[in-house]
Amino acid sequence: MASITGVDFVSLPSQDLARSAEFYEQVVGLTRSKSWGQENPLGIEFENGTVTIALMDVGRLGIPFSPHQAPIAFHVEDFDAAKAQLESRGVTFDTETIDSGICWQAYFRDPDGNSIGIHHRYAA
Repeated sequence: MASITGVDFVSLPSQDLARSAEFYEQVVGLTRSKSWGQENPLGIEFENGTVTIALMDVGRLGIPFSPHQAPIAFHVEDFDAAKAQLESRGVTFDTETIDSGICWQAYFRDPDGNSIGIHHRYAA
């Protein structure tokens, strides 16, 4: 087997790609990069600088819809500013800010119920 050298994309299930794409673009602030098809896309990709997030209409692949429960954490440079900006765009966090002793993190859900969050490592 060839050596794995990275992760190309992480998939998040969606029941309404248009609604989810608007959320990731307008609320989270990710850049839309590619659609898997034009008229009725199977997936829509978003870039964040490290790994592509692929929203997927899993029902069309025969996969029963179930929201992703373990959070995907997006890196932010200024945690407090990012949290305030998301709250100003209507995000309600599921958690208070978690301080692990080396990082801050807080989690919320996208319109499909997928768990996502923001994360900032402040110590080594």
